[in-house]
Amino acid sequence: MADFDQELDASGLNCPLPILRAKKSLAQLGSGQLLKVIATDPGSVKDFEAFAKQTGHVLESSSEEGGKYNFLIRKS
Repeated sequence: MADFDQELDASGLNCPLPILRAKKSLAQLGSGQLLKVIATDPGSVKDFEAFAKQTGHVLESSSEEGGKYNFLIRKS
């Protein structure tokens, strides 16, 4: 079983689309659930850090592998 509740593939999308899609996906999740986001925009690293601060959601992890950025966001 996956260690997240929903996955969002935002590959190929540039700012602010990954954030907007994540916002939409998080709205469908219950409090405490995890959203995994995959993005290819290097700017998304700073974007998701700021997004978590602004919204109160928790950025559990942020990693980069082969040009893909993976984020785990826990809905507050």
